[in-house]
Amino acid sequence: MAKSAKIPQPFAVPIGLVPTPLQPRLEALSQAKAWAGWAGYITARVLDNVEFEYFAIRNQVTLFDISPMHKYRITGPDALAVMNRLITRDAAKIGIGRVGYAMWCNEQGMVIDDGTIFRFGEADFRLCCQEPMLTWLLDSAWGFDAEIRDESEAIAGLSLQGPTAFSLLAEAGFGDAVAGLKPFDLDEVEPGIWISRTGFTGDLGYELWCGWDGVLALWDRLWAAGGNWGLRAIGGEALDIARIEAGFIAAGVDFQPVHGAIRLGRGRSPLELGFARMVDFDKGHFNGRRALLAERARGPKHHLVRLDIGGFRPADGALLYHKKKKEVGHVTSGIWSPTAKRNVALAELRAPYGGAVKGDLWAEIYVNLEGQWDKRLVPVRIEDKPFFTHKRARATPPNRF
Repeated sequence: MAKSAKIPQPFAVPIGLVPTPLQPRLEALSQAKAWAGWAGYITARVLDNVEFEYFAIRNQVTLFDISPMHKYRITGPDALAVMNRLITRDAAKIGIGRVGYAMWCNEQGMVIDDGTIFRFGEADFRLCCQEPMLTWLLDSAWGFDAEIRDESEAIAGLSLQGPTAFSLLAEAGFGDAVAGLKPFDLDEVEPGIWISRTGFTGDLGYELWCGWDGVLALWDRLWAAGGNWGLRAIGGEALDIARIEAGFIAAGVDFQPVHGAIRLGRGRSPLELGFARMVDFDKGHFNGRRALLAERARGPKHHLVRLDIGGFRPADGALLYHKKKKEVGHVTSGIWSPTAKRNVALAELRAPYGGAVKGDLWAEIYVNLEGQWDKRLVPVRIEDKPFFTHKRARATPPNRF
């Protein structure tokens, strides 16, 4: 007798934003109740006060839930070949036990997303990024002997950032394991717990990775050790200030991931974003190589630059002009930097502005003064270096503060 087909059992599908495993801790700490969505999960924009949270990044130590990031494991004999087909840099130059920043493009050379590559072994990588990437990874791996696994709901993450981050890890029992970690190093410090010396603040910091079901206990362990080191949980707004000071770009803010762009011409290439150094034309073929070779020969159409802006009013979204007349670009991210005490921004300019032409640039800022709008044209200056750097971010072993 033929066996009857097995009837699939019903299962619950979450509606709305989904909590990460750390939501109980974040909910208890939240005074602002300022929640937002990140990759379908609940994330905190502010927990208490954005100023307190920002200054904790620069003067104490902070915890931020990065579990919503998309995480993909690439393994198998051809894992390295898959990575080199996918990303623009040479993945072979990312050593075992190291983390590398990377971008990947479509065949037109436009950036699909950026993220970090964790290399666990000769043929064992993890890709962490903001945009969902499973389908593109599977397409890129077609014909290769490699396995792609979505670990997004299996691996959770915590970002521990600030000058006392190492001191807190030492008190939590991780000191001997992380003392020798250099920037972008990665190590399994305990079974199932990996720590990388990475972050999005430009400061001393680490990211801790463990199983989805173990991150609550890891949070509690860090929290119990944080009293002497000024530990504070933070939301995304404070982190955004720190990343702009450090000159880090954000997908969907400073560039539009091309798979999410509806209109033609809205994508940007690594060359336009200022990452020519991340494109290795000598490693062999990769997605977008031909288009990027042609762009290198003719020059980029846009330039993403760092700007020092006159005055103290943040210029987020401001239009930019050459000689106060010709519109040549716009600010993508703008803040008043509390640490640098400068009005700073990231901005996109149409070539040749920001490239061959860098002088006589102005920002058009609108300021609301007691219900009345005031337009101001303020001078801007292109900066070559990040607005915030500190030697503690690179010191190995880190100093105890």
